[in-house]
Amino acid sequence: MSDHEHGANDDLSLPKATVQKIVSEILPPSTGVSFSKEARDVLIECCVEFITLISSEANDISEKEAKKTIACDHITKALETLGFGDYVPAVLDAATAHKETQKVREKRGNKFEESGMSIEELQRLQEEQFAAARERHN
Repeated sequence: MSDHEHGANDDLSLPKATVQKIVSEILPPSTGVSFSKEARDVLIECCVEFITLISSEANDISEKEAKKTIACDHITKALETLGFGDYVPAVLDAATAHKETQKVREKRGNKFEESGMSIEELQRLQEEQFAAARERHN
């Protein structure tokens, strides 16, 4: 029996609008097939159950390795253990894409540091801009 049947996942969900958007992108509009709200809700429940299953197995794997953090390797091992080995390449691609996104975010500098101004100077500038905006408004 799953955790969901025991009520452990009752407060877990996925954004309905996001799931609906994904489904709409997958279903070809030319077929005229629609996806009911009830079907979307069942799909969300299935997704939550799948995520719970994979994360639980990955947690077991990480514990066996005496690790306190679940790593990507634990997820891929869990997928293989549970018979979802076909998903591993897509997961690795997503992990690589995520790492690249993180690199870009890290390269973006701190705006405060890049300004070359002290906090006091920035605060004074902000107050001047607020005063100018108030004057324009009045």
